[in-house]
Amino acid sequence: MGAHIDPSATPSGTGCAECETAGGWWFHLRRCAACGHIGCCDDSLMRHATAHWRATGHPVIRSFEPGEAWFWNYDTDDYDAGPELAPPQSRPADQTAPGPRGRVPRDWVQQLQQRSD
Repeated sequence: MGAHIDPSATPSGTGCAECETAGGWWFHLRRCAACGHIGCCDDSLMRHATAHWRATGHPVIRSFEPGEAWFWNYDTDDYDAGPELAPPQSRPADQTAPGPRGRVPRDWVQQLQQRSD
């Protein structure tokens, strides 16, 4: 796993980079351990963290949620431990999940339940 982690890479922002650009929203956030890209999780509508792995070949992510420090490796389809990454370790604690505040639709639960796999 170590070859796919750069502990000095800083997060690309405080929310999903692609959702922010498109004015969208996310359920939870994931951080690429190689380059710091922040993408939305697979429970989100757009699944940008997985799309980033497929586009770049960076297989290791870390949760970007407050209080979570787990790593996931897409190549092995398993959890693992990893080193401390450059701060910040998570989205701001006052940022809502789902988020960001003001862009989450009222029917967000139904949207997530209805998304196509």
